[in-house]
Amino acid sequence: MVDPVATPATDRGKATRQALLDAAESLFGTVGYDNASVSEITRTAGVAQGTFYVYFADKRQAFSEVVAQVNRTLRRVATEGAAGAPNRIAAEAGGFRAYFDYVDDHPEVYRIIRDAEFSAPEAALAHYEAWAGPYAHVLAGAQAAGEIVDGIDPDLLAHLLMGVGEFFGQRLDRWDDTIGRDEAIRQVLLFVERGLAA
Repeated sequence: MVDPVATPATDRGKATRQALLDAAESLFGTVGYDNASVSEITRTAGVAQGTFYVYFADKRQAFSEVVAQVNRTLRRVATEGAAGAPNRIAAEAGGFRAYFDYVDDHPEVYRIIRDAEFSAPEAALAHYEAWAGPYAHVLAGAQAAGEIVDGIDPDLLAHLLMGVGEFFGQRLDRWDDTIGRDEAIRQVLLFVERGLAA
């Protein structure tokens, strides 16, 4: 990821930079990378257009940082959902449920992640690597403790579970007219539980 043009030294500068990132996230998530302009980002953030270039070299750098911001939020949500669980399978259920609740309320995160694959592929790769590395480490520990199935590479297992979460999360609203959202989530969690059972 490209370093910021300037790292804010003051609270005001940090707040301005964060306002720009939040405005960019909102616009990238609603109109997409190609249709979001720097002028619209700065207007939404309530700052002069030139201020953008104090903190970011260009729109692409700001977008890459938005992808990283989305990644941190999603991982925090899942981690908080898993906290306090008595074992890894219960932690997975809590993490998945919190993740699904968040993306159900913020479906725009998927537009950002999908756009990244084409507009900033290095940011998309960093998004998945930042998620998979720590996840694989936790899963390896659960395997060693006998809490989940052994014999599957933990990095592969992390990517498989990420795929379940991301693909189902993108289509969460589509189950309302068939089996219903809550029942669909229950069945996904049942699939994860049975797949992970030692």
